[in-house]
Parts: sequence; structure tokens; C-alpha cells
Amino acid sequence: MDSRTRVREFSPSFLKLAFIVSWLNQYGGAERVLEAAHALFPDAPVYTSMYDPRVMPREYRAWDIRVSFMDRLPFVYRRHQLFLPLYRYAFESFDVSEYDAVLSITSAFAHGVNTRAAARHLCYCLTPARFLWQYDEYVQHEKVNGAARKFLPAIVSRLREWDKRAASRVDEFIAISREVQNRIAACYGRDACIVYPPVDVTAFHIAPPQDIGDYFLIVSRLIPYKRIDLAIEAFNQTGLPLVIAGDGRDRVRLQAHAKSNIKFLGRVSDAERLNLMARCKAFVFPGEEDFGITPLEANAAGRPVIAYGGGGALDTIVEGMNGVLFHAPTSNALIASLKNFRASDFDPQQIRAHAEKFDTRVFQEALKQRILVG
Repeated sequence: MDSRTRVREFSPSFLKLAFIVSWLNQYGGAERVLEAAHALFPDAPVYTSMYDPRVMPREYRAWDIRVSFMDRLPFVYRRHQLFLPLYRYAFESFDVSEYDAVLSITSAFAHGVNTRAAARHLCYCLTPARFLWQYDEYVQHEKVNGAARKFLPAIVSRLREWDKRAASRVDEFIAISREVQNRIAACYGRDACIVYPPVDVTAFHIAPPQDIGDYFLIVSRLIPYKRIDLAIEAFNQTGLPLVIAGDGRDRVRLQAHAKSNIKFLGRVSDAERLNLMARCKAFVFPGEEDFGITPLEANAAGRPVIAYGGGGALDTIVEGMNGVLFHAPTSNALIASLKNFRASDFDPQQIRAHAEKFDTRVFQEALKQRILVG
């Protein structure tokens, strides 16, 4: 009997629960959180603004997924940012009055549902919306300009006011890291406990020493705030081999600046990703993330991480044990870490043991306690 089955046995028949998520039109860490939570309550419906089954895992098609009016809008799956003012109405339009509890898993808007007075609303907050609460940084990274730059401030200001009112209706906030815990306090004036996101440690294996390659690895969506550009600058200068798995709107620009020692693989299969993780010299994590699951996946394969020392990496990387941190968001700082890095300084078994503290079963047990006990 696996850990997921054991956790399911705790799912009480008397508790009627619904999940609320921001959107289901792209796959990433938020969706992995949803999957692990959904395994606790497999019969619970999932409410979301939009759902594109073509880009989501096939098993989602067996779930009870309920969408808002936004799902019928033209081009909404690909250009969902254009509909920014509508999200609040989408989530406020849901009738969730039949549920004893709702769990919103969100980085924007989903915590805005209206529950009945006797129901408990727990919000698993991935972060207070970056485009609302870190607006200047967001528009800089996303290179927002033109008409959007002119009209966005007024829209964002109104949405920020709504966001804070919506947060006041949440009964309990759960943060994914100390960084997000601090943001919840700063943005909403609310306390939050921490439940770290799930890492499927059992899916990864430690490769024999003779199979370890000489390449450094990045697995990421290629979008601006991930700071893949910083890594490319560093590896362009050092000439060290870097493999980048993943795709995104930034790929063409990044690839144009990369030298021949940097290889872009695009999207890879799960099997390829597991193999790349197990055989890399080290995993590189150049951006500041709210948490960051991929570094811990590399750790699950016994491989050390070179990460920017900010955000969620401060919760997961123990200097000298499962990785190293560089403390300025610059290519020069990364170059210094690369020059001093020696894979032989790290013990793969010790690294994996650290990753197991963040395993899916640990997440599920902690979340179960918040939902059932409070």
C-alpha cells in the first residue's frame, strides 16, 4: 500500500470539501500541489476560472472540474492576461454554499470565493499576486510597455483593494515558505503557518558515480522572472556545459544569446527529466522563487544545487550539504560559485535524505491536519 492510498483512508465521509484554483491552462508547481491535495479528497470538485484539457495531464479528465464563464471567452487559454479585470467576478460567481470547507490553492484571485458563514476557508497561498503587490518588479521582468503600461496602474490599484478585502474572508492562510509567510503578513496583515509543497521523491533515483555527466542542468519554464538569462551570461563566460530543458515565450531570445556550450532541449518527457536530473553535475536555480520544487527534485536524485540565495531557496538549501548559494542576482556571483563548486564535496545519499523531508506524504499529512483538525 503506497503513501497516497494510506492518506486517502483518512478522508472523512462527513466533510464536504471543494478545491478552488486560479486556472488550469498551464502545468507547473501549483498543479502538482493540487494533485497531491486532490489525492486526499479524490471526490471533491475543483472550481477554476478556466480549464484547457489539451495541456493538462490526462487523469484530470476524470476529475470533477467546474469552470467559470471565463472558460468560454475567445483566446482565454493563451492570452489570459488580457482578461485581468474579470477574474474577481469569475470567482465571486461560484456558488460554494453547499461545502463545509473550501481549500483555495492560489497565486491570484481564487481566494475570492464567497463561502457560507459556517464553512471554513483555508487558503494555501503560493504567493500574494506578484502583479498586484510587486507591480514595479513584475512589469520590469515581463517587459510590459506601450498602452498596457499606461492603463495597468489604475486597474492594478483597484484589484489590489479587492484582493485585500478577499483575503479578509479567508479563515486560515497556509504559506509555502518563509518568504511567502512574510508577504502574507505584509500584504494582508495576516498570520500564516507553513506547509511546504510536495516533492515526489520516490520518482527519482541516484545514478551510479560513473554515470554522472559533466553538464550543469536547468529545468524550467523559459519566462523572464526565472532569470535564465543570468545563467546564460554566466555560462557564456565560463564555457562550462549547460543543458536547459523546458520551453516558454523567452526561448527565442535566450537561445539567440547563448553560445555553443549551452544546449536547449525544449520540453522533455518525464523519463528524460528524471534521467537528466540523476546524471547532471549540479542543478542550477538562478531565479528567486516563492519556493522552488525543481531543486528538491534534483536533490531527490542525489545531485547538489547551485541556487540564488533568496526566496524559497533559503528554506530548502543548506549551504555545503545539499548545495551552495550565491547571494547577488548577477552573473558574476554565479560565476564565482561555479568556479568554487566541486561535486565531490557532496554526499548523494545525504542529499536525498534531505529531500525526503519534503516528500509528498509529508505534505499530505500536514495538509490533512490543517483541514481536519485546524
